Amino acid sequence: MVDSIQQFRLDEKVALVTGCNRGLGQAMAIALAQAGADIIGVSASPDARETEGMVTNTGRRFIYISADLRSTQPIPYIMDKAIQGLGKIDILVNNAGIIKRNDALAFLESEWDEVINLNLKTVFFLSQAAARFWVEHKSKGKIINVASMLSFQGGIRVPSYTASKSGIRGLTMALSNEWAKYGINVNAIAPGYMATDNTEALRKDPQRSQEILARIPAGRWGDASDLAGAVVFLASQASDYVHGHTLAVDGGWLGR
Repeated sequence: MVDSIQQFRLDEKVALVTGCNRGLGQAMAIALAQAGADIIGVSASPDARETEGMVTNTGRRFIYISADLRSTQPIPYIMDKAIQGLGKIDILVNNAGIIKRNDALAFLESEWDEVINLNLKTVFFLSQAAARFWVEHKSKGKIINVASMLSFQGGIRVPSYTASKSGIRGLTMALSNEWAKYGINVNAIAPGYMATDNTEALRKDPQRSQEILARIPAGRWGDASDLAGAVVFLASQASDYVHGHTLAVDGGWLGR
């Protein structure tokens, strides 16, 4: 029997994390590195020096790939550079995402397309590319998508974001149905209201901020580090029998 603690170790694993430069993506990349994984970071920024430094300080390797994921065009390049650099991918964390706020009556097609393309379309095709690699090489893999509280709820003034994150929850289940037989786990994390760039406008609005905090049983906004345990669990051997699940890390929001 495998030691229960050792099941969470990620030694000799390689994790590709999109949106690695800040916030939730950076925190998850660091957590995976602390558990033993080497990291391939992807974002649209020209460099990822801060994340690189934090990963290498754990003793793990880090490769950075600058790519604009609002299009699927960079996906073959990302896969090729990742495999050339570290030889393989074991874990894919689809974290990169954006949000556009506007009344539904005034919402623009460009606002819709930009969010759906990055938050949903690219997630599918990057997952497909990783799964094809694993099936071809007869190896197991872990896909961790980043969902949202709006995978469960409608939200206000964020129609494309809600559609994309509801889609992520459904896509997570759909892909798990097809890929579990290959030893590929597809799951998702649904962060609650986190203190990130995406929620800056809400946190700066005293009324909305207080309304949100009043509903969170934990009594505080979430911190990016709150996702560390969840992402390590879903990336590790400890979650081998978990398929198609969206794990809420929300301070109790959904239970209220």
